[in-house]
Amino acid sequence: MSFLNPLLLFAAIGVSLPILAHLLNRQKVKRTDWAAMQFLNRNVRVRSRQLRLRDILLLLLRCLALLLLVLALARPASQGGTASWFPGEARAGVVIAVDASFSMEHGGEGSTRFRRALDQVEIIGEHIRPGDPVSLILLGGEDEVIAHNMAFDRERFSALLQNAKPAPVGLDLDSVPKRIKELLGDMEAPQKEAYFITDVQARDWKRASARFQAALADLQNGAEVFLVPVPGPPENLAVTDLDLVSGVLRKGTTARYQATVRNCGTEPVSNVEVQCRVEGVQIDSKTIPLIIAGRSETVSLFVPFHNAGPTRITAEMSGDLLPTDNVRRVVAVVRDRVSVLCVDGSDGDAGRLLVAALLARGDGAQDEDYVVRSVPWISLPSQQLDDVDVIILAGVPEITPEQVNQLSRHVRQGNGLVWFAGKNVKVAAWNERSASGVNPLLPAKLGQPVDTSTTFGAGRPLDPAMPRHGVCLPLRSLPEDLFSETHFLTKLEVEPFPSSFPILSLAGSGAPILLEHSLGRGHVFMFTTSAETSWNNMAQTPVFPMLMQQIVTYLAGREFEQPRVVGDSLSLSYVEQPDASDAVFDTPSEGTITVPVREHRNQFVAMLENSREAGFYVARVSVQAPGIPVAVNVDPRESDVASLTAAELNTNLEGTGVTVATSEAELEAAIETNRTGRSFWQYFMIAGLILLVVESLFADRLRKRKRARSKQPDPMPEIRSGAQDA
Repeated sequence: MSFLNPLLLFAAIGVSLPILAHLLNRQKVKRTDWAAMQFLNRNVRVRSRQLRLRDILLLLLRCLALLLLVLALARPASQGGTASWFPGEARAGVVIAVDASFSMEHGGEGSTRFRRALDQVEIIGEHIRPGDPVSLILLGGEDEVIAHNMAFDRERFSALLQNAKPAPVGLDLDSVPKRIKELLGDMEAPQKEAYFITDVQARDWKRASARFQAALADLQNGAEVFLVPVPGPPENLAVTDLDLVSGVLRKGTTARYQATVRNCGTEPVSNVEVQCRVEGVQIDSKTIPLIIAGRSETVSLFVPFHNAGPTRITAEMSGDLLPTDNVRRVVAVVRDRVSVLCVDGSDGDAGRLLVAALLARGDGAQDEDYVVRSVPWISLPSQQLDDVDVIILAGVPEITPEQVNQLSRHVRQGNGLVWFAGKNVKVAAWNERSASGVNPLLPAKLGQPVDTSTTFGAGRPLDPAMPRHGVCLPLRSLPEDLFSETHFLTKLEVEPFPSSFPILSLAGSGAPILLEHSLGRGHVFMFTTSAETSWNNMAQTPVFPMLMQQIVTYLAGREFEQPRVVGDSLSLSYVEQPDASDAVFDTPSEGTITVPVREHRNQFVAMLENSREAGFYVARVSVQAPGIPVAVNVDPRESDVASLTAAELNTNLEGTGVTVATSEAELEAAIETNRTGRSFWQYFMIAGLILLVVESLFADRLRKRKRARSKQPDPMPEIRSGAQDA
């Protein structure tokens, strides 16, 4: 046992006061014997012993009551890890881990969850003794240790907190105990404490593995662990997508984009305004009347392209407690005109149909958005590809290794390639030359043609394997009867590579019809069926022109429009070694990061390992070179900022031994209990007060008895009367 106020124990000297008063009140009397006393001696002796016993009992009650009150004021406590009988102030090594993930930015100005977390850090700092070791880590993305085993200095500690800020990324909850344990292991202190301050975001905690609870429990072996929740309301709106739906990325045209706004909260939200900006200039605005809780709504935004080149486009809303996810960014590569080269290896049938599909408009006129040339496959070696945006290989029997290298180089530079199967395709030659190696040209290894005519009934023969893909979005709104006219007779069996993914598949069987994979800065699309009418009637249906135009639009404008979220790496790739040895990335916060250019897989790459901000980066091979904008957004999955309920938190922490402090008072009490032990002064105070009440009642009873005896008749006259009679 220890005492939090040990100096007050000297007040116990006051217990002697009742004893002193008792001794002073004793009267010295002169003893005189006389004859009549013989009748009283016995009675007086008995009553005298009773009075002395009652006085001593009363004295003991008063002394014990005063002693208990003194002990209560000295605040006795059970001994903690560093406590002693006269502890002064307990020493401890402290590790403070603060959740600095994206959800911690939620809240009004000056009252974000992260700001409240730092307030809790300040409270913890008030209980740290100068010179004691302390470590402070911000958890989120790349964890940042801003104080490592630092001798505590209040001013320096507060200065470090002023520069702390959250990162727009999620939290890897499973790694938290490991990071805390590493910092605790670097500390030498008689007692260790670990504090984890977080908003207990439900998304993070619900996906945490069982290893997380086990790791938390393991921390108790070397330290006392405290969880300090700083939850917040779940209300939040987020712009989760901005997709190109229709139109061609060509100078002088207007494209339609679709912005998706999600209500992640628990209450409906009305009149949500979404603004569209091109290069920072507002060009369109739409209002969503109502978004139900937990639902998403879309709005169409029309974007005119007045200039060629990379164009920055944003969809943004305002009036939200988490502004970081209120904007979605894309970069469109706008061209003067989209140039398409169709290489026909099908004896003229497929090439003719593809050209007609690309040039057809809904009104039957020729589309001026495309420049389309069709050539026989034997003339491919003589073709100049520098000005070609998209190459279509329609049933080409085979190509040479030199042509494979030429096409691969062209795609890596940011262009597109579409490959169609056909009756003339030599499967073995294509597999040997373009479906093998580290960076194959095609997304899959080719198999043999198979009959698919029996796998279809009425209805939609194609399923979008990726409904949110830019190619699939406009197809989802088409009537079913347009698709029901499409029939597939033959397709190739394929073995997709891990780097590829399906876009369209056969209804029922799920067999891929259209595959995609990336190659450098460009993309390759692969049809497992043909554009020839002997394999299907796809090219003769009204859906085909829209499908091909959407594919070409997608490929022609995807050089720098790949989806990226904060934390992803950003890269520049070159087929030939650039003149400069370094690349430069301008960050959204107007910083500059220099990255070396290294050779990697037969190309030259400059890679920024971790994008730490949301916004537009600008990449260039040198400071003087033209910049290429790259859009980086926050992960839309992190926009669900709802926190665990108290019951859910208790369930998650069951068996871990972690102490939860949900308020400032609870936090201070937990720290005090751990440092000095559990205080039980209140029990001494209650016992002392009870004894004072008992003493008061007992003393009052004695006074009443004395008054009652004083009113009784004196027995002496009776004795004297008896003597006279005798």
